[in-house]
Amino acid sequence: MSENNRTAAAAGEPGEPVRVVLVDDHDMFRTGVRASLDARIDVVGEAADVPSAVAVVRRERPAVVLLDVHLPGGAGGGGAEVARQCADLAPGVRFLALSVSDAAEDVVGVIRAGARGYVTKSISPEALCDAVVRVAGGDAVFSPRLAGFVLDAFGAVGAAGAAEQAADDDEMDRLTAREREVMRLIARGRSYREVAGELFISIKTVETHVSAVLRKLQLSSRHELTRWAAARRLL
Repeated sequence: MSENNRTAAAAGEPGEPVRVVLVDDHDMFRTGVRASLDARIDVVGEAADVPSAVAVVRRERPAVVLLDVHLPGGAGGGGAEVARQCADLAPGVRFLALSVSDAAEDVVGVIRAGARGYVTKSISPEALCDAVVRVAGGDAVFSPRLAGFVLDAFGAVGAAGAAEQAADDDEMDRLTAREREVMRLIARGRSYREVAGELFISIKTVETHVSAVLRKLQLSSRHELTRWAAARRLL
């Protein structure tokens, strides 16, 4: 396949099957999976352990790697080790874990290593093909029960970060563009006179803007403003 066609397959363009490497240490299972995949999928390589998986993924550059979690080789890293060693191939190469295991540590481990999804081997052939196509297109795909593990592992941190960012954005939205300019300069230690000269406004106008900033951000002094801005990396 030409490089252009590989790119089209990876992008999930109509008419091009998704190029897949199948990684599992059981020959019979790989044979069964290969036979059950429909015309949307083109299996371009197989591997049974970590070293051979890394080699074939780097050689073929598939759109998706169907990856068992428990693999021999690679100092016990299993499927997660394959994903880690091929992380530099992202986003052109994406990993979808396909495993009999539904243990939280397996799910979280391979996702931390870079996999875009995790489905169990009880999945139907049609659903597996759908999952491969979705991952090739950039979606994250999980068996319903396993999604909870990912939310538990990553959701708390993500939710806290999102909430903090939303609060910061809300506070900044209270300020006018000019008030933001004045706020940054004052927080950096500029005097009212220096701010006035830099922005070509009067000292009285600077004082008015500073008062408005402190009121809107519910701060009581320039020192508090500096700490507030530093905490949000606005300096």
